[in-house]
Amino acid sequence: MSVNFRVQLYCLLLMLSALKGEGRYLQENEVTAEGLFSLLNSEVKRESSTDFIYRRPLRCLDMLSVEGQFIFSADRPQLNCAAYFIAEPGEVISVEFSAVDIDCRRGDFLKVFDGWFLKGEKFPSNEDHPLPLPERYVDYCDTGMPRRVVRSSQNVAMIFFRVHSPESGFTITVRKLINPFPCNIISQTREGSFTMVIPHQRTNCSFSIIYPVEIQIEELSLGRLGSNDAPVKRSVPGCGGTGDFVELLGGNGVDTAKMFPVADICYSLKGPAQLKVGCDNAVMRLVSSGKFINRVTFQYRPLDHHELQKLKGNDVEDFCFIE
Repeated sequence: MSVNFRVQLYCLLLMLSALKGEGRYLQENEVTAEGLFSLLNSEVKRESSTDFIYRRPLRCLDMLSVEGQFIFSADRPQLNCAAYFIAEPGEVISVEFSAVDIDCRRGDFLKVFDGWFLKGEKFPSNEDHPLPLPERYVDYCDTGMPRRVVRSSQNVAMIFFRVHSPESGFTITVRKLINPFPCNIISQTREGSFTMVIPHQRTNCSFSIIYPVEIQIEELSLGRLGSNDAPVKRSVPGCGGTGDFVELLGGNGVDTAKMFPVADICYSLKGPAQLKVGCDNAVMRLVSSGKFINRVTFQYRPLDHHELQKLKGNDVEDFCFIE
């Protein structure tokens, strides 16, 4: 994976987007790409005792993968700050405000976004999220509530905030809750396996892997009769009219609506169906009409250097490599 994308996704340094999609840049954070990338893996894992609460200060630019209480206190004006939360695929995130001491009349703000904004793109996309875009924001200054709990729809969420006065700040408590039907997931790991299930719902679910990967579909059930040896269709329209299908997308951003369709499958099959995608981001996307119980099981692993070089040699696209 390119260093630039690692910085963009895990450390979220390049661009933050506010409520109306306006770009905000973080310009005064002196950190290396390696240091930013290690931020996710450096978190202290929560102890098994239910009485233990992990606590630490919240940074102006932060990435959190653990439950706990995080306190932000400004030592100087902090005008472009964000913290990004990520949980396990089968979890959603709860964010609770408390001890909020900011001056909304002066231009301070504290907002929660249901998903991630990165470099002008959002995950999940408007097409895949159950809520319209304005309802994905909760603005503390609009609610004025001293305590407020916001729950995400998927395993990622974020806050962005601005604080002008030194010693002003707030406390957030982050918890993870079980999600019985995970949908729209960003993977924390380079390899693994997962099963997405959509039970009689008209919705789309995506599983995003932020590495060039090989994906192998083990089983696909679309709730209707189909062929076990149905061919994989590569970048060919046709499945959209069926209402129920799985597609593999590739690209260098996080918004599935802006990604390149690598392949789609319209029929149930009992794998394996295997594809390699050399893009910075690969997405398995399950589209459901709501008439059936749809299910896809797949494995993924990162491509090594030799495999990436081979894909580049066969490349017919400018921005990523497919085999």
